[in-house]
This record gives sequence, structure tokens and C-alpha cells, in this order.
Amino acid sequence: MSRTHLVVGAGPIGSAVARRALAAGDRVRVVTRSGSGPEGAERIAADASDAARMGELAVGADVVYNCANPPYHRWPEEFPPIQASLLAAAEKAGAVLVSTSNLYAYGPVDRPMTEDMPLEATYAKGRVRAQMWRDLLTAHQSGAVRVAEARGADYVGPGSESHLGDRVMPKVLAGRKAQVMPSLDSRHTWTYTEDMAMTLVALGADERAWGRAWHVPSALEMSQREAITRLAEMAGAPAPKLSEVAPWMIRALGVVSPVMRELPEVAYQMRDDFLMDSSAAQRELGLVPTPADDVLGAHLGQFLHAHAA
Repeated sequence: MSRTHLVVGAGPIGSAVARRALAAGDRVRVVTRSGSGPEGAERIAADASDAARMGELAVGADVVYNCANPPYHRWPEEFPPIQASLLAAAEKAGAVLVSTSNLYAYGPVDRPMTEDMPLEATYAKGRVRAQMWRDLLTAHQSGAVRVAEARGADYVGPGSESHLGDRVMPKVLAGRKAQVMPSLDSRHTWTYTEDMAMTLVALGADERAWGRAWHVPSALEMSQREAITRLAEMAGAPAPKLSEVAPWMIRALGVVSPVMRELPEVAYQMRDDFLMDSSAAQRELGLVPTPADDVLGAHLGQFLHAHAA
């Protein structure tokens, strides 16, 4: 039976969710401020924080996906109104609300993150993510709406704003020196954008998933040095020349860049081992991550194309 999906956001995640639903023969509405979105979807320009408008657009939807991504330095101001709007819309429509999230809410930890760990972040972006999940869970437990949340690590894949992306790969392919965020050799989990989309769609369709947060199955676990070296090998490029950005430079750039100003409080995510255990979704929901080399190959493809051009 055909289903109807309301996808809020058309970045790499929202677009991938929409494409998957369209490929399954379902109806898809994509909402962005500009009215953008994949071909085949009904594309609508609207403000996701406008609860009345979202309520209208959610009519008839089976699943509402929150794939919105406000400016990084505006999360505390812009995320909660968007979520409140979509909660109200999903409740009105009787739809499942599935939220795209990350690992910020846990704060710094000393072991691989699992979904049962306390949400103990003390910095602003982590606190807002933690409270957003608590609000979703409260709504679910009250019976007002069915919810689920997919939490991913740093993204890799075409179009992603990745630590392995535009700041690094063009230089690596050209044989030039590239700088990364400290540290080069800490262990890190990376989430493929298509695996996030796969998980979101699965959570919306599987009632076993509702009322819980799930870590996105993610097979790529490498340090920045390991991942970039492997990408260079796959591209046939010289061994990469890599160094770390000095902390003083990040602070200096923060004087003029709102995004760079946000980085010191989340520096632990790259400086320390930052590992995510995604075995629960694999074991309980049967989700299978894309193999690590396939993820790296897909990520690399966009840069090879640009380099050839």
C-alpha cells in the first residue's frame, strides 16, 4: 500500500529520505524555505516553525521526518520551535514523527556511545539536543504522538559538510598539504548519509522502533589520518601530507566566523576517541550498514568528478 511522507528539509539527509520513499512508490512532500527538493516529490516552500502551516501540510501523512538543519550557531534558537511545530503537526495528522539527530547530547564520554547512556552534555548545543529528545519522549509517553529518533555520528557522503570534505579532499587529490581539526589519530565513527536516510525510513515504518532513540548503523570507524589515507589510495593520489589546525587559529577565526566560534566547545569530538555503538539497530531492527570502503568510495566520487573537471 502506498504511503505518504512529509520530509522537512532537503539537504543530503532529507533528499536521500525523499528519494528512498519515491523509489518505493510512495507519495512525498518536501518542505523547505525555498521550495527545493528532489525531482518527483511535491516541493513546498514554507517555514517549518509555522505550526499552523505544518499542520496543513501534514494532513494525510503517515510519517513526518524532521531533517531540518538550522545554521550551526543558531541551534538553540531555531531547533526547538521547529520540533514543536512538527510535533503538533504529526499529532494532528496521526503521523509518526521521526527525528534526525546526532551524538551531542551525551557530552564527552570515555567509551563507545550506546543509546542507554545518560544525556549529560553541559554545553548549549548538547543541552538543546538532549531537551529535544526529552520533549519527544514525553509526547510519545503521553500517547499524543508516536516518535523515534535516529542518531548519527559525523556525516560522510556526497553533499555532506564533512571533516573529510571540501577543506581536505581537493588538496589531498592535488598532492598539497591539508589541515584537519585536532586530532589526526583519535578513533572516530563516521555515518554515511544514505545509512542515516535508510534508518529514518525504517524507523517510520517499524512500530518496534517507536518511543526510542537508535544509533544509525555505521561501518566506518577510522581516525582522520586513516580515512584520508585510504581515500587517497582509492583515488590513486600521493600519500597525503596532513597536519592539525592550531587551537589558536580556530579561536582567531572565531572572531569573524560564527561557525568557527562554536568549535572549541565541541573540540572533544575530534580530539578524543569518539565512537558510536550501533549494534542495537542492527540486532533488533535488522538494519545493515554500508561497508566502509563503499562509503569512502561514494564520498570520494564527488571530489574525483570535480578534480577531473
